Amino acid sequence: MKKLALLSIYLLLSLFVITSCSTDPVIIDDTTQEGIATNSQLANLLVRTSENSNNPNAITCINFQYPITFILLDANNQQTGTQTVNNDAELLLFLTTIDPNGSVSIVFPINVILADGTIVEVNNNQELLDIIAACDSNGGDVPGNFTDILTDGVWFVTYYFEDVDETDNFSGYEFSFATNNTAQATTSSTTINGTWNLTSSSTPDLVLYFGQASPLDNLDEDWQIIEATPLIIRLKNVSGGDGTTDFLTYERTPNTGGGSGGGSTELVNTLTTNSWYVNLLEEDGNNETCDYVAYQFTFNTNQTVVAVSTSNTVNGTWAVTTSSSGLDLEINFETVGENDPFEDLNDDWDVTAFSMENINLVDISGGNGGTDYLIFGRNPYTNCSGGGTGNAQELIDIIISGPWFVQSYVDSGNNETNNYTNYVLTFDANGSVVATNSTNTINGTWIVTTSSNDGLHLELYFGESSPFEDFNDDWNVSNYTTTLIELFDVSGGDGTTDTLTFQKL
Repeated sequence: MKKLALLSIYLLLSLFVITSCSTDPVIIDDTTQEGIATNSQLANLLVRTSENSNNPNAITCINFQYPITFILLDANNQQTGTQTVNNDAELLLFLTTIDPNGSVSIVFPINVILADGTIVEVNNNQELLDIIAACDSNGGDVPGNFTDILTDGVWFVTYYFEDVDETDNFSGYEFSFATNNTAQATTSSTTINGTWNLTSSSTPDLVLYFGQASPLDNLDEDWQIIEATPLIIRLKNVSGGDGTTDFLTYERTPNTGGGSGGGSTELVNTLTTNSWYVNLLEEDGNNETCDYVAYQFTFNTNQTVVAVSTSNTVNGTWAVTTSSSGLDLEINFETVGENDPFEDLNDDWDVTAFSMENINLVDISGGNGGTDYLIFGRNPYTNCSGGGTGNAQELIDIIISGPWFVQSYVDSGNNETNNYTNYVLTFDANGSVVATNSTNTINGTWIVTTSSNDGLHLELYFGESSPFEDFNDDWNVSNYTTTLIELFDVSGGDGTTDTLTFQKL
């Protein structure tokens, strides 16, 4: 799940690694500002502080304290200005408007927050390097006796997910791992030899290799260790190609439920009976339920799930598994961009309780130890004022509270979201709207109207300015929350539907 606390580190990294490789200090208001070489030890450590970097050896034990001031530098490493950010949202906005031909440096001192809540003042690059390195050396969630756990006895694949649940492919295989880093996968008729290794890191990954024989070739990956006890080993791998996540679970007894886990039949039957609605999503203490208020969820028996609103359909997969904590519900929705709200549903959720009326789920982050809550219920959540019949003034107040960015734009089935990357939109109460990036400014107008037939509308007009001329329309408002505005328009010509979603920075 995306954590705002870690997002700040990720964005700081993005700023650091574009800084000039020159290490000559820049003197500004008697403050010495050190450059950071892209391939330096500090830069490499900073890369690992981001959970969004897909780095298997990520460092998740520090955060930064705001405000932070940055120095803007041109291509010649000369100061062009300064910028102070006060929170994650402002940092994201700052990042999206940086001149791609320039660079930035951070103004010290800054405060770093350690995993135990201790606040430490950092005064220069070397101190920052030292504190990250020290944090990293404390290790992660992988137990120190992992090798003993892995090499003791035999294991069975009780869950394997790669785009879809493929657990049944490993039915009948018994796995053993020897202390000399060899491995065997054995059935009643064959034995496949392989190897295993741990990467040399304080938070090592499990590297498996069984050759090219199907289906064992699917296990030939560098697996991040999520959980390891004497009874269960849970692993995941984030693809460097498309960013999808594969899951692999070993347990001491064979899987008997075709990927659904033993003792889970009742939960599967409950989940696949009729439709569900998100009644609660609380992430890091923030209630984000209203991001899903327009969607009806249907979990199918073929382990696909679909979330449908009046203007959008989101497809995904699901699986019920077992772990040391009991039943789990693994959810994987297709997402568009890193800010898609459905990314927050994609996780391995612990099932705390379920009935025909509610399914209660919880997830404890392996990074900061925070707890997220997800509840599915039979009736729509009613504490949001969004939707086509919402309050016009409330929508206006939300719009002008931006800034916003284009989270999604689909034109007659063609996803054109990338045309608006790095644009930030600011709506003014006087009816004007400005879209800006590092090189361009586009002006337009907006107005909220209501219709007795189909509720709220948002009318946008940007003239002939590309690419925003495609937004010139009278958009139906399908849903809105304090952080998300979903729009759609049905063409009067060919009847195709366009969808546009703004998300707040």
